Amino acid sequence: MPRITSRINTGSETFQAQRADMLARLGELRGIEAKVRATEEKARDKFHKRGQLLPRERLMMLLDRGSPFLELSTLCGYGYHDDNDGSLAGGNSIAGIGYVSGVRCMVFVNNSAIKGGTASPWGVQKALRGQAIALQNKLPLVSLVESGGANLMYQQEIFIPGGETFYNQARLSAAGIPQVTVVHGSSTAGGAYLPGLSDYVVMVKKKAKVFLAGPPLLKAATGEVATDEDLGGAEMHATVAGTADYLAENDADAIRMARDIVSKLGWNERLAAQAPTSYAEPLYSPDELCGAIPADYRKPSDCREIIARIVDGSDFMGFKDDYDAHTVCGWASIFGGPIGIIGNNGPISPRGATKAAQFIQLCCQSGTPIVYLQNTTGYLVGTQPEQGGIVKHGSKMIQAVANATVPQVTLLVGGSFGAGNYGMCGRPFHPRFIFAWPNARTAVMGGEQAAKVMSIVFAEKLARGGETVDEEALRAFTQPIVDQFEKESHPFNASARLFDDGIIDPRDTRRVLGFALSICREAGRRELNPNTFGVARL
Repeated sequence: MPRITSRINTGSETFQAQRADMLARLGELRGIEAKVRATEEKARDKFHKRGQLLPRERLMMLLDRGSPFLELSTLCGYGYHDDNDGSLAGGNSIAGIGYVSGVRCMVFVNNSAIKGGTASPWGVQKALRGQAIALQNKLPLVSLVESGGANLMYQQEIFIPGGETFYNQARLSAAGIPQVTVVHGSSTAGGAYLPGLSDYVVMVKKKAKVFLAGPPLLKAATGEVATDEDLGGAEMHATVAGTADYLAENDADAIRMARDIVSKLGWNERLAAQAPTSYAEPLYSPDELCGAIPADYRKPSDCREIIARIVDGSDFMGFKDDYDAHTVCGWASIFGGPIGIIGNNGPISPRGATKAAQFIQLCCQSGTPIVYLQNTTGYLVGTQPEQGGIVKHGSKMIQAVANATVPQVTLLVGGSFGAGNYGMCGRPFHPRFIFAWPNARTAVMGGEQAAKVMSIVFAEKLARGGETVDEEALRAFTQPIVDQFEKESHPFNASARLFDDGIIDPRDTRRVLGFALSICREAGRRELNPNTFGVARL
């Protein structure tokens, strides 16, 4: 395939300024994540004094040493509900994909070092997203549980979505996807169903507490007096109720058991052996991605500069380049795996929409995964595009994306506005994975455009009433709109609301996409052993 020749001068002032801008945004992200870690660290002595590991220590002990771990949604809930300073970002949980006993698993950990691991509304949504990823990609799900349950102050936002997590557990089990749950501490009320609906349950002696109603509620409801241990302790569940399959001495012993359970699944033995695939590294360093394009989405850029730094050998065979230049389509590979790429060099025109729709069909015909590089203001508007059929041609593209039969992975590298977000496989169109760079912007439109639209409406309203349009009043009217859109479209706010699966360092783009695509390919080769109702304790 033809190789992309980069036109970027990495020694230029423009490149250095763009790099500095991107690194500053990335530093802000890392600062928030560090604040969460600092909050966790405050609980270290308390956990260790009672003979427990911190949640993140449990996670590290669970994962294979030295293996990759893709943490998801670190900004979940950032700035919402009780999170006033970023220290609660992450939704009081840790989620991601990593290796347990050589098996790639979805891992979910209650971060009980922060607010006791209580479930926030966005934390519940994060759990739902993790379950969806596990189901779609056929990943065993390992949960390390210790939670004070739902945050009752937000019960209205939690109750129904929380119930959906249990529905998903039943569906996962019936689909043939095993769920291994370790109960390290409290898992009460609705949380008791989490181990109850799991396929394998390990409980830690003298620490695990699993009951529908704790001693205070029991006494209030029925007058009965019971201890934690008699009501829902680990030994009772292991020897009397039968809810626990394994009884562990401590956190480390429980995690050892969980790893043993995963190792006995025979999960990898069900896959046909794959011959190693050779590939060439990109001609240009991925480290250059921080300065390769402007951090400001309003400045033009060429997505081929990104492609040249993430695909094997910087080889890219463009599709219909002479037909439309703003929607870039073509063939490449990442770590030896073939992919189709759709990127934006501007708004999507009628020709760009039909070109992309045809390209998606070709990818489906050949079984080739698609990677979307989003940076668009949306579909082209104006008399000419409308008469050229932008609505019907844009609809064709949207239909192709919605009904594609191959894995689709999306990366937001700039603007993601209006229906362009949909046509480029944004969150509403259920990509297998969707990530963002720290400069990404997601909204119906840009703040300036929204303010201009509203100012025109405002001015026309005044004119109809015979009033004179005062420029100062107009500015006072539009500035709050610009500020609102600026805040709401900010990548941290979008990631907090799970518009993506996490903000990544641009320099990690090749590795993250390669990891995500390998998960998708493995899922495509894996056959499950489904049953009708899932595994139940009888």
